[in-house]
Formats: sequence, C-alpha cells, structure tokens
Amino acid sequence: MAAVVIGASLFLNAAEPENAVTLNVEPSKEHPRNSEGSFATLKDGRIIFCYSQFYGGAADESAAKIVRIESKDEGRTWSDPVVVVENEGGKNVMSVSLLRLASGKLAMFYLIKNSWIDCRPYIRTSTDDGMSWSEPRLILQAPGYFVMNNDRVIQMSKGRLIAPLAFHRSRGSDPHSSKSFDARAVDLWIYSDDEGETWVESASWWALPVRSGSGLQEPGVVELADGSLFSWARTDHGEQWGFRSSDAGKNWTPPEPTELKSPNGPASIERLPSSSDLLGLFNDHSGKFTFTPKRRTPLVAAISSDGGKTWPHRKLIEGDPEGSFHYTAIHFVGDAVLLGYCAGDTKVGALNRLRIRRITLDWLKQN
Repeated sequence: MAAVVIGASLFLNAAEPENAVTLNVEPSKEHPRNSEGSFATLKDGRIIFCYSQFYGGAADESAAKIVRIESKDEGRTWSDPVVVVENEGGKNVMSVSLLRLASGKLAMFYLIKNSWIDCRPYIRTSTDDGMSWSEPRLILQAPGYFVMNNDRVIQMSKGRLIAPLAFHRSRGSDPHSSKSFDARAVDLWIYSDDEGETWVESASWWALPVRSGSGLQEPGVVELADGSLFSWARTDHGEQWGFRSSDAGKNWTPPEPTELKSPNGPASIERLPSSSDLLGLFNDHSGKFTFTPKRRTPLVAAISSDGGKTWPHRKLIEGDPEGSFHYTAIHFVGDAVLLGYCAGDTKVGALNRLRIRRITLDWLKQN
C-alpha cells in the first residue's frame, strides 16, 4: 500500500482514522492552563490555532498570553507554540476569535481583563496573514465586564460582523474583589459594517425571564441559510436558550428554551460547508447518552436541518463521566472538521488541558 507523507506525519492512504485526537496540550508547572482558542486557514493552506497560555495560575483571572501553533497537514500534526499577544491586561488576555474577513484581512478578537469590574473585547487585524498585527482597538466603549467567548465572532454573507456579548453588572466598586462581580449575565449584540472599524449596539438586549443564578452566559451566533441569525446562551435551567434575528442583528426575539438540554456550559454551532445544516457541539444531557448531572460531559456533535429547532442526529465525541469538555472551536478543512476544546478531568482540572481532534465529515453524518 502506498504511503503519503504530509508535513511531519506518515499515513497510509486507507488507514487514516475518521475520528482522532491530534494534539493534547497538557498543563505544566510553567503553564498550568491552556484553553479557549480559535482556528484560521492561512492563504498558503496552513492552519493556525491561537489560544490562551496561562502562566500565573489556572483561574479565569490568572495571568495569560495568547500563543499560536500551526499545522501544515490539515490539522494532523502541530508545531510548538509562539507568542502572538503578550499579557496586555491587568489580569490577562484570553478568549480569542480568529476570523478571515471578506476583504482578505485576518482579524483577531480577544478579551483584555483588567479586574472584576473591567473586561472588554478588542480587535487586531493583519494584512500579512498573521505575520504582524495592528495595535489593539477597543470595540465596545461602554465600561463594564463583558464576556465574549472564544471562536464567537462571525461575518455575515453580506459583510456585517456580529459579536455576541454577555454583560455582567458590578455589585460593588472594589476591582480586586470577586464580590464585585455579578454572575447573572444579560445578552447583547454589537455589529460592524466596516470590518470592525466602528460598532453599533443592537436595539435588543435580554435577561433570562426566570429566576436564575447564571442568567444568559457566553452567547454565540450563527447565520442561517435564509440570512437570518440564530443566537444561543448557556443557563442554569438545564438547556441552552435561544434568540433569533431577521434583520441582520438589529433586533432579537426574546430568549426561549431550545432542544439542547445541557448543564450550565457553553455550546458551539456553525453551518456545515455548502449546506443549510448546522453542526452543534454541546454537553448532551437529554439522556440519549450517559451523563453526569451538572458536569460538562459528554461532548456530543449534533446536526440540525431546521435552523436549530431540532437536533435529531447526534454522535458521541467524548464520554468520560469524570471529564469536562467545553469551549469548543470549530473549523472546517477539506473533508474534515477540526475541534479545539478544553478536555479536563478530575486529575488535571476542568479547563487546563487543551485538545484538538480531527473528524471526517462523513463520520459525523453517519447514523
């Protein structure tokens, strides 16, 4: 059988796995947490993945910088990390989203976290495919604590950028005390029609209309085949809650429970290439697969053919009952999809191990 050499890896034509882990970045004394990243394809075909590399502890407020790794073989093997953004924050920089803009520029969004009452999203752009980056520019002028997850910003088919945000009000004025932070989030969306130069806040913002300790946390957004938008957020009510917009993000419907039964953990959703179907990654607590109550496990891939209303086709990705699988970045390359996510457990912690998995689209679609 003929062998094919791709980058630094050797594969047999008929033996490449349909579903395989291609990288685990384990926590270490120097870097106790590696988490929350995003992929992009460069013009020469290389794939890059940027993520937060923590060096001052493993908590959300610990010191961290953004690093990148790259693959020359469509995600099968990966380089060592190099620093892209040093720690510019009072606490850290984290939650990166990479986005290839219609103009050809590469955009990088991330949070600069300064304190328990100051966390806001910034943008940098690159005209040389990530070799250099512009200075960071704040995309939300309002003061406060705003969360934008990794791999969340999208550009619609007509060019509009949409960034979903969760706003956490301050309960006190001490920037160094966690008591100043209110975990109950309200959701809003900002949009840009000039590739991130200026931003407008949507007319709608929403709170969870039931008693909750979480509110609507860590929202995401996807454009549907008909040009409308579907957005979702995690809650402590046993499912993701969803919103819809029919006017390119200016106005949003009130939040409603979705079919994605889950713990209070983030979901990730993107359109499948050349299809109207949606691919969702979430912790499925519907009972179709064994799950541990309140834990972010199992990790399941689901497909929806009706714009996120129902998700009948599901595949188990990770099933460890002691695992924690979350903050998934989704990136399509050729006939496969790359997933980059936290793959923690009771030994290393919930957020501290970063995993990249490569899955063929044929495998995902199989019954």
